[in-house]
Amino acid sequence: MQLIRQHIERDGSGTITLKPEDPEDMWYAYNLIQPTDLLRAPALRRITTTSATGSTSSTRLHIPLLIRVRRTDFDPQAATLHVSGQIAAETPHAKIGQFHTLDLELQRNFTLEKSEGWDSVAREVVREACAHGGSQVGAWAVVMQEGRAAVVGLGGERTVVRGRVEVAVPGKRAGRGGHDKGLEKFFQTTMETMLRHVDLAQGLPVLLASPGFTAAGFLAFVMAAAARTGNKVLLAQKGNFLVVHASSGHVHALNEVLQSAEVQHRLKDTRYARETRLMDDFMGMLRKDDGRAWYGPKEVEMAVEKGAVGRGGGVLLISNALFRAQDVATRRRWVTLVDKVRDGEGGEVRVLSSEHESGKRLEGLGGIAAILTFPLEDLGDEDEEEEEGGETALNGAAHTTAEKPVV
Repeated sequence: MQLIRQHIERDGSGTITLKPEDPEDMWYAYNLIQPTDLLRAPALRRITTTSATGSTSSTRLHIPLLIRVRRTDFDPQAATLHVSGQIAAETPHAKIGQFHTLDLELQRNFTLEKSEGWDSVAREVVREACAHGGSQVGAWAVVMQEGRAAVVGLGGERTVVRGRVEVAVPGKRAGRGGHDKGLEKFFQTTMETMLRHVDLAQGLPVLLASPGFTAAGFLAFVMAAAARTGNKVLLAQKGNFLVVHASSGHVHALNEVLQSAEVQHRLKDTRYARETRLMDDFMGMLRKDDGRAWYGPKEVEMAVEKGAVGRGGGVLLISNALFRAQDVATRRRWVTLVDKVRDGEGGEVRVLSSEHESGKRLEGLGGIAAILTFPLEDLGDEDEEEEEGGETALNGAAHTTAEKPVV
């Protein structure tokens, strides 16, 4: 994402103009644009004109439109973002109040004005989006089994399938050579797909995951093809390939692959690995049941109020899905909590992506959790006292009286 222009007042009002340059930038825009915000972007609109004789004609024109956002629709596979709302500024071709859907596009600027001002979380999203030029993929993976493969990019915010391969590979039968020919065709197609999407010159790790020996056979095929064709770039990257075992060739098997110690060591500097380690640490403390690991909105808010998520090891874990709340008051609740921990208490705040496995694990705990600087043993009891009078408290604490998740 490229920052084109920024004009923000001390009270948080103002606008920011951005230019998406990579498909992952659309994910950042999705997390940034909220209902009631003002968005200005190019729009393709049908214009109907009537001549003096009464005949009509219509044309499509690219015109800038300003809309008051009502809804966002993000397609994670196509990495496209559609933003619908009502036109907020009249133009010669559009009246105020008319509904329109803006399709944000790569390499086209858009300008955003936050209805509630640019809070700390929104500014951090902009900072992260603009921190790296070009693609934000930190590693690649090819998950495969005989006849099926997927080329996956492990980005800072999302895990994106960039290409899929399906080739019929006959089974092994005595007296027939169809299996070997089918497997060679499958390897060739997978290699071409991988090279089309992966820029090997960047030197990023490439995980080859499969059941059995399919991944190892694919790597041998790739290196043999590189030697045969004199592809020096491909030959030089042999050390970046890592063959690992997976239970299947489906993309969901990537989750177990990324849990292995070998893979985590190779990807230790990526955001994906850091967030995975952080959630592993939290779940380990939860199993210890020592009062320093709590989860759930009420429990975490009470821990923050008691000053237990501050300097000296306090960590607030929060899913970015909470900041996409349609209700402005709900979003403000979480922004205020983040500011209190980070600025008021001096604790660490980690916003986990809901598209990563670590973020999905956190969402299973209510989307928010905390590692405390000192143990608290009575948050669950206080919660129950507050809700006396007929409602059963939903206690999400790491406490002997609480129901714990499967860890």
